[in-house]
Amino acid sequence: MVPLVEIPEIVRHYAPFFESVFSPEAFCQFQRYVSGLIVSENKTVDGINRIFVLDVRNQSSLNRLLSESPFSIDQLHRARLNMLGSMEGTKFKPKGVLSLDDTLLTHYGQHFEKIAKLYDHTTDAYVWAHNLVNLHYSDDETDYPISFQLWEPSDVEALEVGLKACGIKLRESKYALKETAPRKWRSYLVGVWQRNQKNPAVQQIYKSKLLLGQDLIKAFFANHKNSKLPVTFDTWYTKPEFCTFLDQKLGVAYVGTLSGGDERVVDKGTLPLSEFDAHLIERHQQALKENKKPLFKLTTIQYKGEEETYYSYCNTHRIKTFGRLRLVINHQKEDLSDTPTFFISNRKMWQAKQITRIRRHRWPVEVYHEEGKADGLDQYQVRSFEAIGKHIALVSVTYSLLRAAQHDNALIRKLRRNVHTALEGSAGACRRNTQAQTLWVLACFIQTALAQGQTLKDIMQPILATVTR
Repeated sequence: MVPLVEIPEIVRHYAPFFESVFSPEAFCQFQRYVSGLIVSENKTVDGINRIFVLDVRNQSSLNRLLSESPFSIDQLHRARLNMLGSMEGTKFKPKGVLSLDDTLLTHYGQHFEKIAKLYDHTTDAYVWAHNLVNLHYSDDETDYPISFQLWEPSDVEALEVGLKACGIKLRESKYALKETAPRKWRSYLVGVWQRNQKNPAVQQIYKSKLLLGQDLIKAFFANHKNSKLPVTFDTWYTKPEFCTFLDQKLGVAYVGTLSGGDERVVDKGTLPLSEFDAHLIERHQQALKENKKPLFKLTTIQYKGEEETYYSYCNTHRIKTFGRLRLVINHQKEDLSDTPTFFISNRKMWQAKQITRIRRHRWPVEVYHEEGKADGLDQYQVRSFEAIGKHIALVSVTYSLLRAAQHDNALIRKLRRNVHTALEGSAGACRRNTQAQTLWVLACFIQTALAQGQTLKDIMQPILATVTR
């Protein structure tokens, strides 16, 4: 732990963009909280509060920022995006991409509001966690979160009452499950909700991750009416109703992801995509033998300054339950012996290069989840759902500051004045630079105090108290 004797340069530099969001006292705590998220290894309220040497305050001040301060998360998002939009390197660009994904914020205790037992595919086990749905922006120069929603588990009583209010009859034989098998009763109600969610009133009873994703994307285009950014997502979000919403309700271009075994190409003999790919490979190899036009063509894209190559099939097909869409099948090996990836898009004139490039920009949201957790995304100890949301919003500010710094020449000159390290690359590299700056400032503080005649013991007393507190 490196004790803080002042607010880090990066926080002071960007703080004015956020001043209007907070009251004067909350603005002070905002700067302390973000500073701690960058510098402290312990990202909890207690851990952040303990690293301040000179401006020692009670932990309750930081707690109130999350639990009592009336600042708006939406206003904070707008201030953060205005900051990022003020610089060439981080503003939205014509070839930018929006990506939608979610991640589990795991905790060992269950004493957090609206926490649920959720399946974690990385550990193949059920864990206590909150599920965070993120809308993320990426281009070849930068990436950062746009907005988020925390998924809320279904309330059984509210589901039952809501479904009845919408005129949906529940089977009498199922009511016994309320007492004998509550989990089965919940599953039954959720199933009824799923079968009737085309009804707008039913949708409002419970928000699935798909509906949360729809809300995030809808809100983005409502706030950026002239934006033409495409949206990309993985197999979990590539559902017919979700794709139809983007295409017909919002008129948004998208690139989704299909699995090889589950989806079927209807207009080619109702084949699973993996079998369809194998059929294409046979035809492709035969075409090469006969010096005819190959079905898989070399595709080269630029991603984050690097060149990537694929062997791509691209055509329009009718996909079962989705309708007619542009289908891209990509292999990375020239002999097509590797496992393929399958992408679909509602833009039927797009070619493999554009669809592949857009889909490639889904990866940064995964990186954000990883690096965001290093910034404290899942390290909160506050219990209330509202306070957890504010903590996550402040982590997104932290990540955005680290992203902005890499493109801010004026700030870079300040940051490299004493710590001569490059700021290009990940947000983690910029975080480590800030931690190094903090160590330098602490050394200068000690040197100045010694020069003023203070004893080393007197100087170190508040510093050591901070470390041991």
